[in-house]
This record gives sequence, C-alpha cells and structure tokens, in this order.
Amino acid sequence: MGRYLLTLRRFWATALASQLEYQLNLLIDLVAMAGNLAGSLFVLSLFYGPGRSLGGWSWEAALVVLGTYTVLDGVASSLLRPNLSTIVAHVQQGSLDFILLKPIDSQFWLSFRTFSPAGLPEIVTGLGLILWAAVKAGAELSPVRCLATGLMLGASLVILYSLWFGLATTSIWFVKTWNATEVLRAALTAGRYPISAYPLRLRSLLTVVLPVAFLTTVPAEAILGRASLSTGAASLLMATVCLLLCRGFWGFALRFYTSASS
Repeated sequence: MGRYLLTLRRFWATALASQLEYQLNLLIDLVAMAGNLAGSLFVLSLFYGPGRSLGGWSWEAALVVLGTYTVLDGVASSLLRPNLSTIVAHVQQGSLDFILLKPIDSQFWLSFRTFSPAGLPEIVTGLGLILWAAVKAGAELSPVRCLATGLMLGASLVILYSLWFGLATTSIWFVKTWNATEVLRAALTAGRYPISAYPLRLRSLLTVVLPVAFLTTVPAEAILGRASLSTGAASLLMATVCLLLCRGFWGFALRFYTSASS
C-alpha cells in the first residue's frame, strides 16, 4: 500500500505541475463551473413556488442533492475523464502493452495516472453548498451524521468510478466508446434532483439498473437525517458489488486484448 501511495503522489505532483503551466485554463474552467452551477440552480428553481415542493423535498433539501451532484461531477472532471478517456488511445496505439508490463496494477495505473485541477472548484463549491443547505434545512451536523454522510459519499464515488471504468473497459472490443460515455454523462445528470421527483417506473430504473439514487439522493438523505440503516447498508452493498464487477470485468476484458506486438 505504501508503494502505491508514493506512486500516486508522484503521479499527481507531475500532473499538477504540467496543468498549472496553463493558468488561463483554470480561469476558464472556473467560469464554466460557475455557469453550470447557475444553470442548475435556475432549472431547479423552476420547480418551486408558493406551496410547491419537488418530490416532497424543500428548496434547501433539494440544494443538498444538487451539491452532492456538483461534488461528484468535480471528481469526474479531476480524475475520471482525464484518465479513463485515454484507455481508448492506449488500445488504438498499442501503448496498453507497456502499461500491462509495468510492475504495478494496470487498473490502478489507468485510473489514477493523471489529475486535473479543473474539478477542484466544483468539489469545494459542492461541499460548501451541501453544508450551507443542510444547515438551512434544519439538519444537525453531529459527528455521527457527518461520518455516515462521508461513508455514503464514499460509496457514491465508488459506484461512479465503477460505472465509468466499466464503460471505458468496453474499448477493448469497441474502440470508439465516446458516444456511450456521453450517454452515461447525460443519464447521470438525473442525479441533480431527488429521486422521489421522478415517476415510479423511472425511479426504479434509476435505482436498480442505473444506480443514480445511490449517487446523490442517499448521501443527501444521510446528512439530512432521513436515511435509514437499510438504505445505508444497501448503498454500501451496491458500491461493493459495483467495484467487484468492475474489477472482474477488467480482468475478463484483458483476455480478449490483442497485443500490438503480437
């Protein structure tokens, strides 16, 4: 584990030094993040008015869900998109051969090789929005509740990573997976709103087939004190299953990978 942590530190230090050479990009990313968040707030506000709520969620409670989505989108911008989008290039160019020969786990290398600071403003803004909205909604931020929220948010990150990496793994068979990635991103935007706001059939789809409910609604329920023990256990179980399936699928896909040198 120590060797992997040292490798991760060197990976990210090199990546940050490279990214910070273009400081104007950081300003552009910050403006884009502010625009996206403002747009999401505007759309969410359209569902509210005198005597109205969204799926039984108040305005402040719905902002907690939006803040959770903002955090996850920031993590995707910093880690998932920069790393997993390169798997296609490695397969096309045959450079995946060199990664498989390295004395380090190939999935770890592909998942954490680089880091982009573009998502950091989203992560900080999302966390701030969660805390502010939770207090406004009357939530008591006790240590136990914060710990439970951290666990649920960690489970959300594992599920999100598993979905992205599983889709990127299909590039072993289908080289061009960009369109599928965009479809996944569009589907995950459903997590901006509480899952109870959707019709029953769509709600079931976003819980069982595409676990969007576990990404944003469950962590929001945890910090607001609405999550039950069964819901928390289901979220942790879903994260474990997704990670195991993701890991197994990567090993299965490598059996069909044809080396560029063979």
